[in-house]
Amino acid sequence: MLPVIALVGRPNVGKSTLFNRLTRSRDALVADYPGLTRDRQYGDGMLGDRACIVIDTGGLGEATNDLDNLMAQQAWQAVEEADLVLFLVDVHDGLTASDEDVAGALRRTGKPVLLVANKIDGANADTALIEFHALGLGEPLPLSATQGRGFAALTERAVEHLPPLPDTAVDEPDADRIRVAVVGRPNVGKSTLINRMLGAERVLAFDLPGTTRDSIFIPFERDGRGYTLIDTAGVRRRARVREAVEKFSVIKTLQAIDAAHVVILVLDAQQEISEQDASLAGYIADKGRALVIAVNKWDGLDTHERNRIRDQLDRKLPFLDFAATVTISALHGTAVGKLFPLITSAHASAMRELSTPALTGLLEQAVQQHQPPLVHGRRIKLRYAHQGGRNPPVIVIHGNQTERVPATYRRYLARYFSDKLKLSGTPVRIEFRTGSNPFRGKKNVLTPRQVKRKARLKRHVKKGKK
Repeated sequence: MLPVIALVGRPNVGKSTLFNRLTRSRDALVADYPGLTRDRQYGDGMLGDRACIVIDTGGLGEATNDLDNLMAQQAWQAVEEADLVLFLVDVHDGLTASDEDVAGALRRTGKPVLLVANKIDGANADTALIEFHALGLGEPLPLSATQGRGFAALTERAVEHLPPLPDTAVDEPDADRIRVAVVGRPNVGKSTLINRMLGAERVLAFDLPGTTRDSIFIPFERDGRGYTLIDTAGVRRRARVREAVEKFSVIKTLQAIDAAHVVILVLDAQQEISEQDASLAGYIADKGRALVIAVNKWDGLDTHERNRIRDQLDRKLPFLDFAATVTISALHGTAVGKLFPLITSAHASAMRELSTPALTGLLEQAVQQHQPPLVHGRRIKLRYAHQGGRNPPVIVIHGNQTERVPATYRRYLARYFSDKLKLSGTPVRIEFRTGSNPFRGKKNVLTPRQVKRKARLKRHVKKGKK
């Protein structure tokens, strides 16, 4: 699972700036659930070539009101979830009493901590860092989160403290199984659905302990096919489930989505589709995961209410048009069995191998039916296609001026390939490559088009003389 990095420190020490640099975005919010303050954000980050989850927290320091206390609680929760803590201090402010209090609390957690001395711009690093050695957290790392100075050194040190990459052959006993993450807001029925799926006939299930932060992988078999449910709802054995109290962790959910082949997004038919539902759905789509939408608590709804939820699906989640939607009752088991063929089909589509001749042929057909637009009087030419990845399927298209292909045409190609290849339950990603011009930068060298044009002119001249 992805390692977790928490950014903590006093207000205005540069945590959000570092967060945006790590996530390579100015607005990397990927989750906004009830109970989380606006100052706690989760984003996909990169440390060198290591992917990670980064948490930006509210400021720690002297609490003056209830909001400060709530922000502090959220920050310490992030520390508890983290594999590595980056503790930021402000070089301009120097060492403060609040820094000392936070440093003491961090030492008591036993978590790996890197001390980051931010805002080093214009300061002598050797002189500015001396006083921060008193915090007892090792050598301070100088950084300018705004300018990027010291970021490479910070990245190198941080990677050393991350958990080692797992040995796939040893640490993934479910490598041949379909990994299915069941995700959704609290109280939509995830625990009930997981238990219903595990309780079906001819199902063998057991707990697989030892994963990070008590995340549970539950391997089981159904109709001779192996699956692994990735628990994001705190489910253990059926006798230990307490439906009234459903454990929910944003970190576990993001990690589960990243580890899954297929995601089941559970929605509550008796509630409005909320911004939290849309945010989680957007994260799944951004990750390119195969998806099945399970609309739970469908039983007991009248025709008007059912039409209402269908309309909301179309209006609020139009970007999930590739996913199948199933209306279920996890409590009574209605239609739960329909999920398994959809999971299997989505997995097969996401992992399918696509041949270059077949993709190139489909590209030619797509272009014949709908030509790319003109750019400065010249037609964009798309020459051939090949597969660039799986889960999701990535189709790489080569041609000229491909950087000018509009988003609408990209979506057209994605739908065309998906329909013709009969890919179900998975998004299709289109990437473009533009071939380099071998004549660019060379003087007095004619391009092939110019050579043909010159030859035509010569023929016309000869005919005119005759």
